[in-house]
Amino acid sequence: MHDIYSQQKQNRRITVALMVCFFILLGTLGYAIDAYSFGTFELTGVPVATLVALSIAGINSLVSYFYGSSIVLKSLHAQPIVFENPSHKQLYNVVSEMCIASGIPKPKIYVISDPAPNAFATGRNPENASIGVTQGLLDTMNREELQAVVAHEMGHIKNYDILTMTVVTVLVGTIVLLSDWATRSWRYGGIRTKRDSKSKGMHPVILILIILLILIAPILSRIIAMSVSRQREYQADTSSAEFTRNPTALASALEKIAQSTSPVKTAHKATAHLFISDPLHRKLDDKEGMFADIFSTHPPIQKRIERLKRMAYGYTTARG
Repeated sequence: MHDIYSQQKQNRRITVALMVCFFILLGTLGYAIDAYSFGTFELTGVPVATLVALSIAGINSLVSYFYGSSIVLKSLHAQPIVFENPSHKQLYNVVSEMCIASGIPKPKIYVISDPAPNAFATGRNPENASIGVTQGLLDTMNREELQAVVAHEMGHIKNYDILTMTVVTVLVGTIVLLSDWATRSWRYGGIRTKRDSKSKGMHPVILILIILLILIAPILSRIIAMSVSRQREYQADTSSAEFTRNPTALASALEKIAQSTSPVKTAHKATAHLFISDPLHRKLDDKEGMFADIFSTHPPIQKRIERLKRMAYGYTTARG
């Protein structure tokens, strides 16, 4: 039985391990393509194709880093809070309280005019972050539940989850780009590995493994990306419990969110991973297994609720 602090440490270790796997996959794929598809590594001693792909990824990262938040807010039709609205004023007060509890600067606050209860966070760091909630969330939650949801998003900001997912997204794009280059070179120029395998003394099994790696690398990278996404949701749940000292409040909020079946109308696949719960309400996010890990952005909400209730038990036991 884990309390909120041991659960937090475990989720961080898992996320770091998944990120290491990501970089190992990227490095292995890059070497295979440069050495056996383009032959650039053998000719120049430099992984040219990999460096070009990483340069493109770097440009995309810079755009996402400096302008990603504005793009997200605009695409979701999020608007600044209106203090004349009592629910917006309460949201402002709750955010102020959770800033004190979490020890981070106050983020910009936005509301999406949508009846589906949900919330998200975006930005590159705690100094340049934004929190958004739907009007449906404000209308559905009591004050303690709203605190818990805001604390969850504060957890994402404090733990630099948004930046982590930006890096992961760019890594996935780089791997897909490298794999695409390799398959295109095979299609139009022939497979170098087949032509030169005899001169290189390459074992046929190694050749087959290289080809398989290049073909399945995009799928593997998505599995890792979604694993990171799921783990950061667990991490933010434990952060919410830490900031509010009330894990059952977030469990209750998630139960209400799960009862809503209408999607957030302005949400789309590119922003779905930012929300506390899948805003598209795809059934796949309620399942587990390899297929779900590839395509789902969130852990099953019922499993999150169960974990939060166990945290509450552990926290109560620790206090007793």
